[in-house]
Amino acid sequence: MAATLKTDVLIVGAGPTGLALAIQLIRYGIDFVIVDKKEGTTPYSKAIGVQARTLEIYQQIDLADRLIDMGLPAQGVRLLEGGEQRAEVSLANLGQGKSPYPFLLIVEQGQHERLLYEFIKSHGQDVRWQTTFGGFSQNDAAVAGTIVNVNGEEQRIEAKYLVACDGPKSGIRHHLGLTFEGSTLERLFYVADVQIKWAFPHDMLTACLAKDQSTAFFPMPGEDRYRIVGVFPEDTEKKEGEIPYEEIKRQILGDSQVDLDIYQVNWFSTYKVHSRRVNKFSEGRCFLAGDAAHIHSPAGAQGMNTGIQDGYNLAWKLALVLRGEADPRLLETYNEERVEIAKRLLETTDRMFDLLVNPAWLLSFIRRNIFPHVANFLVGLDSVNQFIFPLISQTGITYRDRSLSKNGDTEFEVKAGDRMPYLLVDGKGVYDWLHAPKFHLVTFSNEAEPDQATSAGVESEFGGLIDQQAFPINEQVSEIFGMDKPFHILLRPDNYIGFVSAEAPLPELQSYFRRFA
Repeated sequence: MAATLKTDVLIVGAGPTGLALAIQLIRYGIDFVIVDKKEGTTPYSKAIGVQARTLEIYQQIDLADRLIDMGLPAQGVRLLEGGEQRAEVSLANLGQGKSPYPFLLIVEQGQHERLLYEFIKSHGQDVRWQTTFGGFSQNDAAVAGTIVNVNGEEQRIEAKYLVACDGPKSGIRHHLGLTFEGSTLERLFYVADVQIKWAFPHDMLTACLAKDQSTAFFPMPGEDRYRIVGVFPEDTEKKEGEIPYEEIKRQILGDSQVDLDIYQVNWFSTYKVHSRRVNKFSEGRCFLAGDAAHIHSPAGAQGMNTGIQDGYNLAWKLALVLRGEADPRLLETYNEERVEIAKRLLETTDRMFDLLVNPAWLLSFIRRNIFPHVANFLVGLDSVNQFIFPLISQTGITYRDRSLSKNGDTEFEVKAGDRMPYLLVDGKGVYDWLHAPKFHLVTFSNEAEPDQATSAGVESEFGGLIDQQAFPINEQVSEIFGMDKPFHILLRPDNYIGFVSAEAPLPELQSYFRRFA
């Protein structure tokens, strides 16, 4: 057996969650090993929805625009019933002013993964493909186990921390004895990546509403390409993997009642919808992220994006602890923050999914006869948009009332634990100034020059841990924060607010960092 391989972080699983986590560790200069039993990145479309919050994360590493170039922003939703168009709902203005990426991006998972993988390779790292991990144990200092490559060669590996990104059937989760409770919807669903000819433009999502299901057509980059998602009748007795494509095609034609020609099938699959989450996201030096920690219905395109945000939350905490800049108890906040997000995610996707497929007469009636007629009106209401876009785009995720959120002044509209609101500074989006992988002390003031004494004090005490930025208080800032006098915001490395205060920042910083120093 080869010599023991030692690293700071072992990532098991190189899907979107594992790859995105590896990229974050590269940003922080943390050594890692990432393994996956697959041959390489997925060749299939699989998850196709990328939310605004994910693109904001990618903006920090200059990947957002490249991913957008590969995809297709969703412009709207076309609603059909009985084969006839009932409504056309524009989504163009849904997220305007709330994010630099006010849309859902449709891009296939295979291309998405390849972009992340290329970034990893361009920084001198690689994935150990066709490699399994198992037989591990942990103590107070490390996690140790065995990796086995495609040739059957074994090697012992020791890591200070382990992150399981190994999917819904996670062997690591099972080994740790964590529960994965929830439910399974007994109805069988299908997904097909196809090319079709029909009367509708290739410009927006098309939903066919019926009595006991909805059939959705998602436009994808490429000529006539669509992702079709639907459900089989409740009395279907076949299991996953037993249904041939011809049977799926008959179901599509029957449910949609639309005249269409499916002339090319690129990929299809059948599956059951599960709604489950772990009881906790960590055990000792082992952490779970992505599908290993939570799975749910595909409604709202939330799953892959949530897994990427799991890693985004965990990476900076691992980095601070590994570099000796924070006490290991900081890592406890990963479970504290993400387990509640997973809980709310399951509740939200279950409700959305229920509205789409529940055959109960009232929901069915609303789905077919009421929703198409009021959808445009609802989306046009600012009060509805203020709720819908933050929920779906995941920009509304908050860690209020958590350990790392220091709530002091109550006069601000924005609270500790919220994501830094999107606003313009000197004609640029505020996130353009927040790329450095560190804390940010942001001062809003109308003073001509920043307070040099304060800046020097922060630099002297916190050195390279905190990046300092000073911006003027413009009308947008005053409206968003409800404040027109000078104030300070401490942003965590993931651009969530640690505190917001009108007081002198140095004592506030000292108090904040004592929480995990």
